[in-house]
Amino acid sequence: MKHYEKLLKMGCFTWYELCSILDNPSTASTLIQSYLKKGYIQSVKRGLYVAVDLATNEPAVSKFHIASKITDGSYVSHHAAFEYYGCVNQLSYDVNVSSDIRFNSFDFNGNMFSYIASRISTGIVTVNGVRVTDKERTVLDGINDFEKVMGLEELLRCLDMLPTVNEEKLLEYLDIWGKQALYQKAGFILEHFKELWGLNENFFNHCEAKIGKSKRYLCASNDYGEMKYNSRWRLVVPENLMTITQKGIVEVDDEI
Repeated sequence: MKHYEKLLKMGCFTWYELCSILDNPSTASTLIQSYLKKGYIQSVKRGLYVAVDLATNEPAVSKFHIASKITDGSYVSHHAAFEYYGCVNQLSYDVNVSSDIRFNSFDFNGNMFSYIASRISTGIVTVNGVRVTDKERTVLDGINDFEKVMGLEELLRCLDMLPTVNEEKLLEYLDIWGKQALYQKAGFILEHFKELWGLNENFFNHCEAKIGKSKRYLCASNDYGEMKYNSRWRLVVPENLMTITQKGIVEVDDEI
């Protein structure tokens, strides 16, 4: 167990990192095979390993730490980021991981680590060894990709559990993204959290000025019944979308 304490402190590590510590690739490979057999470490995927807490026989670090090590620069995003911030009702076994480097989604220790292409490089923070989108970037990622990742109802629940956001960061990230559809959807959805987060009307005026003339659907799903047109945001939205959240009911009932 000569190197076990050092690996336990690292938590999750790559073969290359171990090579740099031992200064010998052959020694690193031999150590890995030995520690795998003894149960001191587990293989997450090819070239990536996690130390095992011998008291519990479980990985010594969280799934969020592991997600941060999958590629050079990978980070926790979308629904998994909401979960990291404690803004979900139920824990998910699907860990959303964004990265500039593509990887094949894989299962480890009962969790599916799912690749999502990194859209912008802003709004990523490191907290206690976990690379994760900040709350504002998480909000916008969720709005942009809710149909692919979590569904509209779950998105609204997550947003309702966020106590506050930074309005200036939201605008900064929206402008970096520069996507008309995201201005539309963010403006429409976040109007319903205006009082909760103390968002200024200038925020919505800015979004409205960027939406262009295109008319779009908020979501393609027919699960929400009849649809209606919202003239301010040029969006076709569910007519009577109501979702039960932890704090109560969020009702979407705008002027046509």
